[in-house]
Amino acid sequence: MAHIISMINLKGGVGKTSTTIALAEFLAYEKKQDVLVIDLDPQTNATVALIGDVEWDKRDKKNQTLLQLFKDRLEKTKKFELAKAIVKGVSNIRGGIPSLDLLPSSLGLIEIQDKLPLISAGDFFASSPVTILKDTIAGVVDSYDYVLIDCPPNLGIITLNGILISDYYLIPSIPDILSTYGIPQILNRVQAFADQTSSTIKPLGIIASMYREQSSLHKATIRDLKAKHAAGTYPRLFDTIIPLSVRTADAADYDASPNTIKQKYGYGNYFEVYNSLTDELMAHV
Repeated sequence: MAHIISMINLKGGVGKTSTTIALAEFLAYEKKQDVLVIDLDPQTNATVALIGDVEWDKRDKKNQTLLQLFKDRLEKTKKFELAKAIVKGVSNIRGGIPSLDLLPSSLGLIEIQDKLPLISAGDFFASSPVTILKDTIAGVVDSYDYVLIDCPPNLGIITLNGILISDYYLIPSIPDILSTYGIPQILNRVQAFADQTSSTIKPLGIIASMYREQSSLHKATIRDLKAKHAAGTYPRLFDTIIPLSVRTADAADYDASPNTIKQKYGYGNYFEVYNSLTDELMAHV
């Protein structure tokens, strides 16, 4: 049975997608897990990092991205085929990791996301706009050990589609005021949604990313996050902290084509950091 985890933050540029990709690759490559990445973010950064922009463009034009899934509900069509949309063996590591698959996103989601709340629940109210993803992949997710969902930086309909099927959610965040400001809203909104839909999604924790050792603000924010967890108001802060490095951007370059995961993340201590983060994730689920 799959562990399904959504990656959420209301602010962009906090390391959400790079953390999703790293966890997926380490789970599949180092821990020998079967992993599916679902890219719900219209920015498509996870998609391009895992299959490259040429392959993404080809699939987008063939209606083999999540854009077509949501368009089908808007336009009452049936063009989306899940089996064709899932890309097998993705990653730029040695031509792809056999146990890592991707359900790709599309820039076109930006154009339709505001129309999704207007979708009818159907003649018999059997479904709603937040069940689109669940209705489609219900028979597929259990063939994986982990499903990681890269959500948009908001709590709109597309994100709620991911939350509805998730067991847990993670909050990657830079340890500063602006990046952590929305954590209470995430916790409250997700809990309210879980209560209303009778789902059991739980906060798995906060991951501090892009950390700068020399920053007094970052150190103070780390202390504050730990104090709020001790007080019972915030979920745990993962012990593993991801430092700021240009290697993060390099790791997202699909054309780099490293031969091993250590070659991809081995600069400095990045391999050890992400390997430790993956171990910590697996221990908590």
